Amino acid sequence: MREYLLTLLAAAAVSYLLTPLVRRAAIRFHAVPEVRDRDVHAVPTPTLGGLAMYGGLAAGLLVASQLPIMRGVLAGKSAVSLLLAGALIVAAGVVDDRWGMNATSKLAAQVAASGILVWGGVELAWLPVPKSTVLVLSPDEGAVLTILLVVVTINAVNFIDGLDGLAAGIVGISAFAFFIYSYEITRMAGFQSHLTLPALSSAVLAGMCAGFLPHNFFPARIFMGDTGSMLIGLVLAYGPVASSDNLDPSTLTHVNRFPAILPLLIPVLVLVIPYVDLILAVVRRTRAGLPWNAPDKKHLHHRLLDIGHSHRQSVLIMYGWAGLFALAVVMLGVVRSPLIVFSAATIGAAVALLLVSMPRLRPAWLAGRGRGYRRHVRDGSSPRADSHRAHISHRSRDPQPRRPAAGPSAKVLSRACDTFHEQDSDLLHATTET
Repeated sequence: MREYLLTLLAAAAVSYLLTPLVRRAAIRFHAVPEVRDRDVHAVPTPTLGGLAMYGGLAAGLLVASQLPIMRGVLAGKSAVSLLLAGALIVAAGVVDDRWGMNATSKLAAQVAASGILVWGGVELAWLPVPKSTVLVLSPDEGAVLTILLVVVTINAVNFIDGLDGLAAGIVGISAFAFFIYSYEITRMAGFQSHLTLPALSSAVLAGMCAGFLPHNFFPARIFMGDTGSMLIGLVLAYGPVASSDNLDPSTLTHVNRFPAILPLLIPVLVLVIPYVDLILAVVRRTRAGLPWNAPDKKHLHHRLLDIGHSHRQSVLIMYGWAGLFALAVVMLGVVRSPLIVFSAATIGAAVALLLVSMPRLRPAWLAGRGRGYRRHVRDGSSPRADSHRAHISHRSRDPQPRRPAAGPSAKVLSRACDTFHEQDSDLLHATTET
């Protein structure tokens, strides 16, 4: 476990420290897109944050390669294929964030990156079959399904990247949940080594998101852009796919209740929020006669804003739902508690989150403030809305770097941001004026 935590912290630290540098480079590179009608933010904000996250990925794997106990995990082409696929997807994301890229070219880059993973030996080896054990896949079948799963996951993450900190937080929660599941399963199954590449990649991904999130949480100083959303989607899909080759369901019978299906079902349920949002978006746009990738403001996070939640509240509610699903399925896989207890706890947490998410479902004695706030949001007269507009106005005049909470460690880490403070505002103003 200590080795995993070390790589997680290395990825987080490098991502955190690189992000201010990437922000300055994005401003100089004119990667500061104008605010569009479908955007929620009000101030032009630099993108390309995925470059810092890729630095965190490389740093985490580099640290792992220097640990003697981890060298066996990184043997072979799997880790190299992850770095190469990530580099390709980041390059495509930079082109898209700076100049724009059509859907066909972007899809081709995603398929090519998925193909690099298959070249590295990362592909689905089996699938669960009802009333049976598993269906062993041929190499061709495994390659096709792997590419499909990776591309779908990349686009699912890209679709939820609509609010400050939303994609980084949800992916970080999902990655950490899968890391816990992968680590506990190998430990409980009595494997000779608890160190596996799926658990390592998930820990590194959680660190990448944790390091980037302080800069990206509302009000964001930088966006990850397609550079980041496609990268973390790729790494997120990598862990579950690689785990199918490491885990044999026949060895997990004494570990969990559903050994044939949980190893593949858990990754899907951990990512249920992005997948549901993707499916709803595709169905909604298809019924309207629009392309499946046509932008709109009807995603799940937009609906939370429409019913009266603030920006931060909407993001935190989505975190809550992602955490609930992730915790539930992981506990189902590694905890041997009675199903009735597990079900009651999960349903109770879901009801509480539903009441928080949907004010109209609250009891009458709790609904007064929610109705009032929604009425004020519609006419723009709420104190919170006025405060938000004042904050946005202040940022548009003199954007300041976000600082972490006070403390010795935070002060040391914030020096990278402070170094560029004075020139930062001038660069951003010059970019937006041109």
